[in-house]
Amino acid sequence: MNLFGLLLVMHILASIAIIGPAFVMPLIRRLARTVGQLQFTFGITTKLAIIPKIGGFVLIITGVWLMFITKMGLSQIWLNVSILLSLLMIVLIDGWIEPRMRKIIKGISESQDQGKEIPAEFGLLIRKIVPIETAAQLLMLAILVLMVVKPF
Repeated sequence: MNLFGLLLVMHILASIAIIGPAFVMPLIRRLARTVGQLQFTFGITTKLAIIPKIGGFVLIITGVWLMFITKMGLSQIWLNVSILLSLLMIVLIDGWIEPRMRKIIKGISESQDQGKEIPAEFGLLIRKIVPIETAAQLLMLAILVLMVVKPF
């Protein structure tokens, strides 16, 4: 396998490392019905959060390297749109979702009602995050389609 092939495989695996958890973690969190279950899901998702971060770093490095090897640079519109959508997705996740999730995690971790239902205030905060998570997931799908199809 040549350098291009190796970088491409690493780039694809890194994208899987980002997309997989980004789709699964919110679904796992939405299944929680009690405070104890929600604390457990937050514990899992917090520990798994490192995977997309490492994947994102590898994705950037391999993407830039692939652009350099292929001499493509920023000459392709699909690539420029993908980069812009990726930046928007990062802003949504790191700037919008993560701070709100930390607030919810802090509040839930202070709760002593392990077996009781999730308090309405936290349920409302979680529901407010769902549309933003959905938008981030749709952005990921759009980026994936652009990378695979290269329509323009």
